[in-house]
Amino acid sequence: MNVPISSFGRVDSFINRAAVSPYEAIAHFKASNTVAGQFLPFGNGRSYGDSCLTRSGLHIDMRGMNLVISLNVETGVLTAEPGVILGDLIAQLRGTGWFPPVVPGTQFVTLGGALANDIHGKNHHGKGTFGNHVLSFILARSDGSLIKCSQTENADLFAATIGGMGLTGIVTELTIQLAKVSAHAVRQRTIPFGSLDGYFDLIETTSDNHEYAVAWIDQLATGKNFGRGLMLLGDHAGDELPAKNGLKFGVPFQPPVNVLNGLSLKLFNSAYNWAGHLKSGTQTVSAQSFFFPLDAVKNWNRLYGPRGLYQHQSVIPLGASREIIPAMLRATHDASEASFLTVLKKFGDVKSPGLLSFPRLGHTLTLDFPNRGSRTLTLLNKLDDLVLAGGAAVNPYKDARMSSAMFKASFANWQALEHLRDPAIVSDFWTRTALTH
Repeated sequence: MNVPISSFGRVDSFINRAAVSPYEAIAHFKASNTVAGQFLPFGNGRSYGDSCLTRSGLHIDMRGMNLVISLNVETGVLTAEPGVILGDLIAQLRGTGWFPPVVPGTQFVTLGGALANDIHGKNHHGKGTFGNHVLSFILARSDGSLIKCSQTENADLFAATIGGMGLTGIVTELTIQLAKVSAHAVRQRTIPFGSLDGYFDLIETTSDNHEYAVAWIDQLATGKNFGRGLMLLGDHAGDELPAKNGLKFGVPFQPPVNVLNGLSLKLFNSAYNWAGHLKSGTQTVSAQSFFFPLDAVKNWNRLYGPRGLYQHQSVIPLGASREIIPAMLRATHDASEASFLTVLKKFGDVKSPGLLSFPRLGHTLTLDFPNRGSRTLTLLNKLDDLVLAGGAAVNPYKDARMSSAMFKASFANWQALEHLRDPAIVSDFWTRTALTH
């Protein structure tokens, strides 16, 4: 069958790409007629780069494997198929007193994608990654085997699959521990700050007192306003709000040019910063508003223009953050590049069971840039150099261009995943980084 296949960054897109269902792929496995690099599991295409794409093989479209198998409302233990969309699960959990333990910035990811990328959220400082809450899963391998994996059964494959970007096999079901909450709604506290030092001081004194913490940075601000932004702190509220779809409007077609240019973003950032000052204090907001604000705009990635966008997410150790993060922002100014989404968060010291998990103790900076060709790539390479100087890492499932050397410097144990990778499965990312010498 042919299905739309694209990463969210849309730098490399396959439209109506030939794909197979997981059932067809597993039948292929049982027939023992697979070849190297023949497949790659594909969730909902929310990875920004090429970790979810393969040019050499067939995509396994996991979205049809989307049943919630069981939920124990007493213990919060959930077993589901990997194609379940996070937002659909949240809707089903409403009123049960349970919520996903970790959510990313979009509700349109699959549970299998959350596992494969070991996603993190605004509560990493307390809850760690998605992988910290995975109890077990079933993995189909190309040798025809079905393997149950947990921290006590096939622990090597358990660790390699969490954050393994789908390279170890096809997950057919997974069991996770949900988080007990008083309500899905969030009591949000907004605190403006005037500089990066203001952010660093504020995060140290506030994050431990709140379950969720994230900062928006005005990347374009210079002079006395350099590094200004808004700290958003949150905790699940006791009073539930009416359910909301969260989708307010969308971008119905691809604009011929990048709409998010320097001028429009300066106006937006000023307005957003001003609105944040007006809303400073505490208010109760919906889960969609707090966790997934950009999901309210369908296909917002089209605003970057037909050439797509690059996202750069890095993590900088605590001791180097006050030096490296300002240098990264200054590098974007020197390159005259504007980032629409600039986010700072603090990662805690909760260690993931995943072999290639991205989060580690430090501060993580996320930047989005429209694809302007070589000038954008030059900036991204400069940002990589600064990250390396700080002894840090770049996020692979947000990446579409990092070098093999950068990847291997970020993840010293990548060879352990290569050893456990299913030989029938490979991605463009893995070919470009791990398999390039």
